[in-house]
Amino acid sequence: MEIFERIRTKKDFLAVVGLGYVGLPVAVAFAEKVKTLGVDINQEKIDIYKKGIDPTNEIGDEEIQRTTLEFTSDPTRLKEAKVIIVAVPTPVNGDKTPNLAPIINASKMIGENLSQGTIVVFESTVYPGVTEDICAPILEKESGLLCGEDFKIGYSPERINPGDRVHTLKNIQKIVAGMDEETLEIIAAVYELIIHAGVYKAPSIKVAEATKLAENAQRDINIAFMNELAMAFDRMGINTKEVIDAMNTKWNALGFYPGLVGGHCIGVDPYYFIYQAEMLGYHSQIIAAGRTVNDNMAIFVTDNIIKKMIQSNINVKKSNIYIMGITFKENCPDMRNSKAVDVCKHLATYGIKVNVVDPIADKTEFRQEFDMELVDIKDVRNADCLVFLVAHQQFKNLRTTDLRKLFKQPRLQTKYVFIDIKNIFDQKAIEEEGYSYWSL
Repeated sequence: MEIFERIRTKKDFLAVVGLGYVGLPVAVAFAEKVKTLGVDINQEKIDIYKKGIDPTNEIGDEEIQRTTLEFTSDPTRLKEAKVIIVAVPTPVNGDKTPNLAPIINASKMIGENLSQGTIVVFESTVYPGVTEDICAPILEKESGLLCGEDFKIGYSPERINPGDRVHTLKNIQKIVAGMDEETLEIIAAVYELIIHAGVYKAPSIKVAEATKLAENAQRDINIAFMNELAMAFDRMGINTKEVIDAMNTKWNALGFYPGLVGGHCIGVDPYYFIYQAEMLGYHSQIIAAGRTVNDNMAIFVTDNIIKKMIQSNINVKKSNIYIMGITFKENCPDMRNSKAVDVCKHLATYGIKVNVVDPIADKTEFRQEFDMELVDIKDVRNADCLVFLVAHQQFKNLRTTDLRKLFKQPRLQTKYVFIDIKNIFDQKAIEEEGYSYWSL
């Protein structure tokens, strides 16, 4: 436990590689307890953090300004660290196969700057075997050191829920795993410095890797089930939320709701499981089917937007449509793999131009990504259709009188359309205002 003691007593650095939605909160939390380096190759991101600005909204500007975390883009600083935590993204390619480039590149960078006796802990979501069979050999090759003798490896899947102010890093139990018993105990002790909920010691690195995939695949499947119900109930003329509310009166109901499933975890991680299973000769059935259902929900939503507008005698191609929310989930600025974006793209295939309102999304990032400007909610006027895709708190705060100001003046034989994917508003109240309402 000498490494732990040197970290605990601030004689050596702990480093976090990758300062995004996962790495930043981890690094800031450790900086409260030990000497910590925050390493990211994106110099622009480092400069923003040094200015005391948190574009992720996970920590907040005040916390960034207070932290003792040392921000750097210089990978040679990793030589000063005895524990290195890797929190780079692991996306998928266009064909839904794992894109391991970020974690491979991070492993190369760490290997080039790896000191003898260091423990490298991976948090990035991967399929079982990546840490030991892909990352460790890269570390060995680049460093000239031998894994197990000169340095050790471990794995601790990230469990941060972006935008969640209740289930935060410190109060979610942390799964930890090490390549041997000694490494496991050191990694557990290190994380116990910041995790109030304690740690769970997995029996192996592969078990820890698999656990993360299983967690997110389970959630993906449950939402896919609710989405399938929503599509069927829509055809039956039944309100899905009313069914769920009734169902949830039973003690063993799971409390899931239909919705657009995007982001960099639930919308991605099941593909890592599917890929590895297929490499070993097993074709996923339930998990793959769940992904298919959830990936196609944007098309289902788009078709219903158009259908409701046609039924309301609105000229769709000349209509004024506002998409309310473009990030992948509520109260989070992350637009990666957002299914709200997919809805906009599907509408565009019909020649429909939309306006996008999102008080959380980064305006500069949105402009660079889509070559258009976000609309401030105070500037929304004369809408034919409002499409609430994301349940940001600012949207929840809107009253009926506020909503009335966003639409065009009422016109005979025309009902303006109100799409409420997340059931933010009361359907009866909206319909009493004379709008045509639809939700999942």
